[in-house]
Amino acid sequence: MRLGTAVKLTLSLIVAASLGIAAQAANRNDAANRATYLGSYTWRISADWFGGLSALSLSADGSSMTILSDRATLATAQINRDKGQISGIEIQSVHQLRASSGGALRGRTRDSEGLAIAPSGTIYISFEGISRVVRHHKASSRGEVLPRPKEFRSLPINKALEALASDARGHLYTLPEHALNSDGQIPVWHWDGRSWSTPFTLPPRGDFFPVSADIGPDGRFYLLERDYGLFGFRSRLRRWDFTKNGPVNEQILLQTSPGSHDNLEGLSVWRDPTGRLRATMISDDNFLILQRTELVEYALPD
Repeated sequence: MRLGTAVKLTLSLIVAASLGIAAQAANRNDAANRATYLGSYTWRISADWFGGLSALSLSADGSSMTILSDRATLATAQINRDKGQISGIEIQSVHQLRASSGGALRGRTRDSEGLAIAPSGTIYISFEGISRVVRHHKASSRGEVLPRPKEFRSLPINKALEALASDARGHLYTLPEHALNSDGQIPVWHWDGRSWSTPFTLPPRGDFFPVSADIGPDGRFYLLERDYGLFGFRSRLRRWDFTKNGPVNEQILLQTSPGSHDNLEGLSVWRDPTGRLRATMISDDNFLILQRTELVEYALPD
């Protein structure tokens, strides 16, 4: 999501930069956080398309990833590691997403935010400029827009389908950044391959808003949320167990202090070679020089 003009963010980011190191150290020692900080990697390349990264999906072993920008660019990359820590990233391919007509996405149609890769390899993208979910059989394929329920059409611009996840069956789950239902809950829409339904909702908590979702290798539903203010960005990671009656056993795994990380918007949960669950998150720099593209990793409890 684009958070506004550079002027609006400048003061917050300057203050956040001065406090970030101390805030991150405090967060690492916060006993209330169940996730364990592993490390961060600031990623810089000079390509014109690079920036505004709003989603990512890691391979099962964490050695490669697919990334999505909020300007409809989809790229793949190899992740180099040294003793488990990210030490470098090598771009493998870059594609501009194509519309259903085969042409380039432009204006409000290209505000891509969520990414899910089904077990079949099919790529799904959620958008919030014009709220929809689009299927691509491969990165270079023209898009196929899934049916749009009436609820999608009434979602607010720039606060719509920010998060998207796929389960082991290839079913999709998507939810808006800031559009509660009439009961004050976060609606979650489910695509079963034929139609959309709203099987469950999630409770909002405090001033955090959803920005990314994933279903981990443990089968649980993970939700990355964000808050921002004068002292920078805060991030929160929650998860639920899936049951036939909906999500249960809500856990807050992580809640950072302002300025601990940049604007984390993408989430991928995987298992490292030791079998430990990891959450890898990526920040959207909003194409601003005062922000950075950052990959952050935490170990998660089973």
